[in-house]
Amino acid sequence: MDTMTHAPAITLDEAIAFVWLEADLLDHAEYDEWLSLWADGGLYIVPIEPGVTDFANVLNYAYDDHIMRQKRVARLRNGQSISASPVARTVRSQSRFRLLSGTADGCELRCAQIISEFRRGTLRTYTADVEFNLVRGPRGLRIARKVIRLLNSTEALRGIGYLL
Repeated sequence: MDTMTHAPAITLDEAIAFVWLEADLLDHAEYDEWLSLWADGGLYIVPIEPGVTDFANVLNYAYDDHIMRQKRVARLRNGQSISASPVARTVRSQSRFRLLSGTADGCELRCAQIISEFRRGTLRTYTADVEFNLVRGPRGLRIARKVIRLLNSTEALRGIGYLL
């Protein structure tokens, strides 16, 4: 008789709640908590070219491992980044969630994201498809990879001073 218990697969509701938590942390500049959401070896990727899948061998707006995410957060906090001065206020809206695959250990989720940014008296909007690879660990769900595919990715970003 099999006495091992198996964790249930990550559900769409569980993944959505996690993604909403991540968005809320970013909108409220709770960067330490945001950094804690990442799995060891997790990657934060913002490609330039649409449809790219080999991120390691192309130029990206961001291709951040743990150390680079920490450095990006430090620049946002200490004002060393000209694009972060003054600090932008943001609100993220996420919708159209689709669980592409899911097991007890991890899942792939895709959603739409609209970020409204207010800085220097100007309101800007950025729209993206976002792909999450989430893994379940001892501390709950963690981000193994997040890919933000901006709708207008081939146009230069205007010095975004926050995390997408």
